[in-house]
Amino acid sequence: MRLYFFRHAIAQESDANTPDDQRTLTSEGVIRTRRAARVLKQLNIVPNALYSSPLIRAHQTADLLAETLEIAVQVRSEVGPGFDAAAAASLISDLGEDAEVMFVGHEPDFSAAILALTGGRVDMKKGCLVAVEAISRQPLQGVLSLMIPPKLFNRLG
Repeated sequence: MRLYFFRHAIAQESDANTPDDQRTLTSEGVIRTRRAARVLKQLNIVPNALYSSPLIRAHQTADLLAETLEIAVQVRSEVGPGFDAAAAASLISDLGEDAEVMFVGHEPDFSAAILALTGGRVDMKKGCLVAVEAISRQPLQGVLSLMIPPKLFNRLG
């Protein structure tokens, strides 16, 4: 099983008029996500399931990825703030061993979950993808197998 963690794209800043959970993607965030989605498709990274945080910026990112990758988005509260390795394990519990799953969500939760799963530290910029190859499901553990930072998506796309 392969797990992909895609941090949401660049979003508007939080301010007095825009609560954190209402922040939307900037035009640059939309452009970069479309570019990343094209690169993922070229690399044949097309997950069987795509779970998104309910926060608007993550959901918008997931929708853009899903459009290009031709998969459905499942919005799940577990992928929102507070996401951790236990939430990932719960979401994948009914999936087969050969499944590929993408989570679209937030920092610092993704870095902490990846650390718990692999023991590896990552720096997930907005629009970054990290893949973890599961080596055990009880408990869920894995190894880092891929990282595509946004600057590389920009060069490849």
